[in-house]
Amino acid sequence: MAEIDIKRFNEVMDALERGEIRVAEKVEGQWKVNMWIKEVILAGFRLGALREMSQGQFSYFDKDTFPVRKFRAEDGVRIVPGGSSIRRGAYLAPGSVVMPPAYVNAGAYVDSGTMVDSHVTIGSCAQVGKNIHISASTQIGGVLEPVVALPTIIEDGAFVGGNCGIYEGTIVQEGAVIASGVIITSSTAIFDATTGEFIRRNADGRIVVPRGAVVVSGSKPVSKGPGAGSGVHLYCPVIVKYRDEKTAGSVHLEDLLR
Repeated sequence: MAEIDIKRFNEVMDALERGEIRVAEKVEGQWKVNMWIKEVILAGFRLGALREMSQGQFSYFDKDTFPVRKFRAEDGVRIVPGGSSIRRGAYLAPGSVVMPPAYVNAGAYVDSGTMVDSHVTIGSCAQVGKNIHISASTQIGGVLEPVVALPTIIEDGAFVGGNCGIYEGTIVQEGAVIASGVIITSSTAIFDATTGEFIRRNADGRIVVPRGAVVVSGSKPVSKGPGAGSGVHLYCPVIVKYRDEKTAGSVHLEDLLR
């Protein structure tokens, strides 16, 4: 890849903010990472200098290549007052909503009809699809390095409850429902109660929550080592069913909040 200068950096960041390019995209049904975009984002930290970028009562000291994004009413993004921050290089589609306070990091992509609720963090390069509610106090982890790694991905129509944590390149497929308090990482095997089998990391080393799965917090007994049979349990997300009309109805109320 050619050397990245400030002109090239700004061109790519502007294209990210317009939604013309994105860090990861689905190609023939499979998610692919655009490594060159990650490389440009990372170059911004090298190219920038630490500057004061305070606004009003809020003090900011960051690399001058990553200021807070500015929006216009014409962008069609509803950002409710109260202290949210969207960083340079993040894309929010028309029709998306950001409730305060929330944070969206560089390289992230938030599609139309999606609500980013209060105290939500959307990490660097995370990809969030259409018509999703990321409920209050949830964290969608960022994956900027290594450049070959896919970011965390939440596909269209999913529902993520409050106080959840979706990290380390997890893919939540279309229409899945993640109940409040569920934590998923690349080392978190998910138990599918409908089949009696565990869903473990795939060949790419990531956890994939199946389409339409309804996932709640659960536990499993310690089965190996001195602790086996002690009655102690370890945390384990559990798929209790797959989405049906009743489940769809229970999350339909979220449409009224948009």
